[in-house]
Amino acid sequence: MNTDDLKIIAHLRQDSRRNLTRISKHTMMPVSTIFDRMKKYNKDIITKSTILVDFKKLGYDIKVNILVKICQEKRDPLKNFLESCLSVNSVYRINNGFDYFIEAIFKDMMQLEQFNDKIDALGAELKQVHYILEEIKREEFISEPDLVDMI
Repeated sequence: MNTDDLKIIAHLRQDSRRNLTRISKHTMMPVSTIFDRMKKYNKDIITKSTILVDFKKLGYDIKVNILVKICQEKRDPLKNFLESCLSVNSVYRINNGFDYFIEAIFKDMMQLEQFNDKIDALGAELKQVHYILEEIKREEFISEPDLVDMI
């Protein structure tokens, strides 16, 4: 992947709906080249095109990151629960004393407590809940086309 590829990706990271003509003007690449590269990215590199939402403005005031340690034989039931739970935004398998890193969003503390109770019932051995007070930086890696040369 070269610098031109990273610049195209950075434009898309800023605004995935940005038109090819605008990207072409900024990168000095032909629209056809950008189109061909984007087709390739959609097969290999881009896993999902989405938007970032301010959940508080939608009435979801509680955002938490939860670290969970669970014994190996209970991992699959917990994983299945986390994959199916609508309040879970992201789940990662991690190491260093914990098994899962969960990002979840709730309307209120009651929903969070019910979620925590379910995790406990599934056999969590250790759990740390971290409340997100303020979002300072999110989804910014490779999002500035003019700075990709510095990466």
